[in-house]
Amino acid sequence: MSALFRISLPDGSVREVAPGTTPADIAAAIGPGLAKAAIAARVDGELRDIMRPFDGDSALALVTARDEAEALELARHDLAHVMAEAVQHLFPGTQITFGPATDDGFYYDFAPKDRPFTDDDLPAIEAEMRAIIGRNEPFVREVWSREQLIETWNKQGETFKAEWAAELPDGE
Repeated sequence: MSALFRISLPDGSVREVAPGTTPADIAAAIGPGLAKAAIAARVDGELRDIMRPFDGDSALALVTARDEAEALELARHDLAHVMAEAVQHLFPGTQITFGPATDDGFYYDFAPKDRPFTDDDLPAIEAEMRAIIGRNEPFVREVWSREQLIETWNKQGETFKAEWAAELPDGE
């Protein structure tokens, strides 16, 4: 049997958990209100997906919407992904180039297949984003090898993303 991990909480308490346990599991064990409110986790100071299992003994702080700066950063990151999904649905063949969350919001650069976007496209993009959000689908973080990313993005015609992945240092 694997050794248990010791997870230290902000109140000074320590929970011993099995490998494979996630911050979401700990939130649920503390209570249903926290399980519903928790949107991310700070594990050993690193902001992480709440569904990512612990790697070993860790310090855990759960992030909720009350943690405004962190919640805003996460929301901006997630909304950038929603925008990319909306644009690709409305404008098939559009490639995603680069688009991070910023201190002032978020953006994405796109390489449209047929024509440049105009201000007239923004209401449709916003409506599609609202529809995507309205489906209330979970965000799922996946970890892929660089080789998997390059192969998948090349198959999808996402040449900008494949080039970006090819430039990643080994191990990232």
